[in-house]
Amino acid sequence: MSLLHKLAFTFVPGIGDVTARSLLSQFETPEAVFEATKKQLISVPGIRAKTVGSILSKEGFDRAEKELDFIEKYKITAFLLNDAGYPKRLRNCYDAPSILFYKGNADLNVSRVISIVGTRNATPYGKELTQQLVEELKAYDVLVISGLAYGIDGIAHKECLKNDMPTIGVLGHGLDRIYPAQHRALAEKMLTKGGLLTEFPSGTNPDRENFPKRNRIVAGLADATIIVEASLKGGALITAELANSYNRDVFTYPGRVGDEFSAGCNYLIKTNRANLISGIKDLEYLLGWQESNNRKEQQQLSLNLNLLPEEKLLAEIIQRHGQVSIDDLALQSNFPQSKLAITILGLEMQGIVISLPGKTYKLA
Repeated sequence: MSLLHKLAFTFVPGIGDVTARSLLSQFETPEAVFEATKKQLISVPGIRAKTVGSILSKEGFDRAEKELDFIEKYKITAFLLNDAGYPKRLRNCYDAPSILFYKGNADLNVSRVISIVGTRNATPYGKELTQQLVEELKAYDVLVISGLAYGIDGIAHKECLKNDMPTIGVLGHGLDRIYPAQHRALAEKMLTKGGLLTEFPSGTNPDRENFPKRNRIVAGLADATIIVEASLKGGALITAELANSYNRDVFTYPGRVGDEFSAGCNYLIKTNRANLISGIKDLEYLLGWQESNNRKEQQQLSLNLNLLPEEKLLAEIIQRHGQVSIDDLALQSNFPQSKLAITILGLEMQGIVISLPGKTYKLA
């Protein structure tokens, strides 16, 4: 697949994340999209006539050539939505970015990924919680995601480096700059043990509207999002809401009544938008890590011959792995989310599979 065509595809006016998914679902590659006829393009659900015109006139190639020069110069990897290296968890989100720009050496598809976010105005309480959390996560081989912002984000990244853990900073701008500038040295260190990720091409400023979009990547990349400290307004609560919309686990630490930067956390707990945690053992249980770590050798089971073909496929995947996350099931079965949810529910009702904490499944 041509990198130039990948870039040009994402620069075509009118091709947003949803339209990109529809086009790639029908044509599979950007080259095939640009080679398609007007009649073929119009048949794509939701595509506008103006967008079809932009594709046929091959708009986007001039900008793509400039971006290609930047990518090659700074050894940046570009992942299109249907590339094998695209983060599998994020791909399952309905509004996943059509392209990601990545510089670093961490595997974005490791078995355990946690996002840690919170207020920019971290208190000593929040700093201590973050340091303790990251230190305890080291034993679980976790990749930590955050937003490279002031406060809890920056503390999480720094503690990961201190504990020799991989960490990814998701940016609200292009990879040609670092914001805030005071985190430039931190970002450079992260490239040796983790990396930097963004959906924005070079030349994109850290504009206000980019950060909620950044937050959906922070939420979508991870198995679970942990809010350490947060006020009632701010990006951390937006990230929590996005994680919930993706059917991901959200956890938070409780704070004292009246503390401004615990008010958001207490609100999430009160409204059942987040699970309360007080330490790593809570996280271990709620995510099913204890089950995974102590799993006994599973006996070979005869699957019910009366299962529907799609039910049998999911059961075989679960049997093969012992315990499987909902994201891995979606990736290996290639089922859309609606079909996956109905099929897995059918298996649960028949007593074939059991749902575990952390959106994972095993055979009963």
